[in-house]
Amino acid sequence: MTDTRRRVKVYTLNEDRQWDDRGTGHVSSGYVERLKGMSLLVRAESDGSLLLESKINPNTAYQKQQDTLIVWSEAENYDLALSFQEKAGCDEIWEKICQVQGKDPSVDITQDLVDESEEERFDDMSSPGLELPSCELNRLEEIAELVASSLPSPLRREKLALALENEGYIKKLLEIFHVCEDLENLEGLHHLYEIIKGIFLLNRTALFEVMFSEECIMDVIGCLEYDPSLSPSRKHREFLTKTAKFKEVIPISDPELKQKIHQTYRVQYIQDMVLPTPSVFEENMLSTLHSFIFFNKVEIVGMLQEDEKFLTELFAQLTDEATDEEKRQELGMDDAQVRSAATDIFSYLVEYNPSMVREFVMQEAQQNDDDILLINLIIEHMICDTDPELGGAVQLMGLLRTLVDPENMLATANKTEKTEFLGFFYKHCMHVLTAPLLANTTEEKPSKDDFQTAQLLALILELLTFCVEHHTYHIKNYIINKDILRRVLVLMASKHAFLALCALRFKRKIIGLKDEFYNRYIMKSFLFEPVVKAFLNNGSRYNLMNSAIIEMFEFIRVEDIKSLTAHVIENYWKALEDVDYVQTFKGLKLRFEQQRERQDNPKLDSMRSILRNHRYRRDARTLEDEEEMWFNSDEDDMEDGEAVVPPSDKTKNDEDIMDPISKFMERKKLKESEEKEVLLKTNLSGRQSPSFKLSFSSGTKTNLTSQSSASNLSGSPGSPGSPGSPGSPGSVSKSTSQMAAITTKGGLVGLVDYPDDDEEDDEDEDKEETLPLSKKAKLESS
Repeated sequence: MTDTRRRVKVYTLNEDRQWDDRGTGHVSSGYVERLKGMSLLVRAESDGSLLLESKINPNTAYQKQQDTLIVWSEAENYDLALSFQEKAGCDEIWEKICQVQGKDPSVDITQDLVDESEEERFDDMSSPGLELPSCELNRLEEIAELVASSLPSPLRREKLALALENEGYIKKLLEIFHVCEDLENLEGLHHLYEIIKGIFLLNRTALFEVMFSEECIMDVIGCLEYDPSLSPSRKHREFLTKTAKFKEVIPISDPELKQKIHQTYRVQYIQDMVLPTPSVFEENMLSTLHSFIFFNKVEIVGMLQEDEKFLTELFAQLTDEATDEEKRQELGMDDAQVRSAATDIFSYLVEYNPSMVREFVMQEAQQNDDDILLINLIIEHMICDTDPELGGAVQLMGLLRTLVDPENMLATANKTEKTEFLGFFYKHCMHVLTAPLLANTTEEKPSKDDFQTAQLLALILELLTFCVEHHTYHIKNYIINKDILRRVLVLMASKHAFLALCALRFKRKIIGLKDEFYNRYIMKSFLFEPVVKAFLNNGSRYNLMNSAIIEMFEFIRVEDIKSLTAHVIENYWKALEDVDYVQTFKGLKLRFEQQRERQDNPKLDSMRSILRNHRYRRDARTLEDEEEMWFNSDEDDMEDGEAVVPPSDKTKNDEDIMDPISKFMERKKLKESEEKEVLLKTNLSGRQSPSFKLSFSSGTKTNLTSQSSASNLSGSPGSPGSPGSPGSPGSVSKSTSQMAAITTKGGLVGLVDYPDDDEEDDEDEDKEETLPLSKKAKLESS
């Protein structure tokens, strides 16, 4: 497992003073011979390449910031940084660095960042105060350097902030700003920009109170217009004084409240528009600025709540019918904003406690009509969403799905929330949900088929499909009583493929339940007809619709849903029999014939069941012994027509048992021959044939016969199940005998990639195929 403690991102500072990401890797420390010392190594996690190899120099100043950052200067104007994924990894590497430099790991910086002359200027750093240079025009550069050098050290930042507060230094700087502007001294203005920006990064509320006061804030913004990296300077003050207008919808009488609103707007503007985007290392340094704005807004809301005159006037105008629409929007939010806010609130409630919402709506139903129930109002808002992309409707549908999900419903000793709420929902709300579906499916095609309507119906079908999967008798009764599936399948004729697929998915979910109530409803109403029509109209296009329909029929075949298999073949076989690029429909036909065969021969079916059950009840060792006797018995010891059965079954009536078995063997041979011909015909007919392979056991003889031999094998009158033999359901013309025939001693195996269609008879059929020919003949002659 990768050690995430050592996972880091490597950053370098570019010429624009922006941090560039050089890659992600894992850091380690060790002695590097080439560098002659302990070094930091970072290898890329993608390919193991070396991202960083830096010697830990004893005199380099390393800074630890924000618990997960280590920053240092490798050379002049080349700064490096490691950003750790975990604090533990940062602490571990920091200890290595401090160990090399002989420093205490508790410090945040290993060396002083100032030269000797600057140290002399600071005098004694242990002293309680910090002496600032006199605030004069010719010393602005010195002041800017002092501020910049103090930012990396928390101790120096603290002392600098105290000095600025105590000496009223900010107001003195702003006076110099006016002098520089009057003299058009750009160099001085650039220094002032760096100084004011550095004061912001000190992150002190007391300094912000001074800078954001009514008398200072516009001058502070003026200083920040002169960014040395930008030319020409920005006109922020001009925008705030001339372009931005403060509009009082309702007059504010409290001057303090009005001043607080002005201040908050301007500070927000400074944060969003004036200050440069903070780097990854400066984001934490502006946290106090974010807090200042937030608490200002809280204070404004509190002052508005206390102003009774203001709120009284506001609601009087909102409720006055004479108030025009434009004025109403100025007073509050428009309808779209109101709906969005209401949806958000409802979403929080449902996510927090869906049971509480269910309890409320059920109590509400006892007092109000269905039209004004909360859930029905939610459904109506979903249906009436004017957004072309139905963003609000999608969100509301998700909330409804949460409310009707049995997984989050409670059950107690006295009541079951699932039973109560679903009963309420299907009685009071389901008709509102399905109303657009029922209104749009009165004909053979959707009456409205525009994109927005199709999206809405797809959302409704998605929720109904969820109900089919998770609800039991409630949704079953509703679908059958309201004939919902028939209406849904009308949407198969939609021009929007996604809607037609939603309708098909709904039916597929119902069929997947293998519920005979649903199956009888489908058969009685002939509800496969829209699906077959859509399949045929799709033609030869190989798309999602084609695959989804085939998958549904394949599910019916594989799961052997007998009622649906018979219904499909009896009613739609003529339309589907030519589909030969998959074997699904031929497999369904084979299933159907096997079912009919069992119905026509119930004695045979029960006999097979008796034999199979009897065999499974016997001891496995006894079975092996009896099978050994069967295969080892000498065929000369048996008279012609005598059937050999296991000794334990000798007591049964031989005639009663062997008569149906011999008939069954003849039918099986006839059917095998017919299936071979169907497959050969399909392969040679010019249509797309399925992929297939031939597999033979070792020692099996393979004959690729010519026309003469093929006629002997395939067209022989005495060959049971041959194409020309009477009674063969799949008889074809004599010309078929001219086709090349592929035969094996053991029969054709694995012609197509589908499992054996009759899983119950696998074992019996395998035994029959492995019998010696002489014993097969004797069974058949009986």
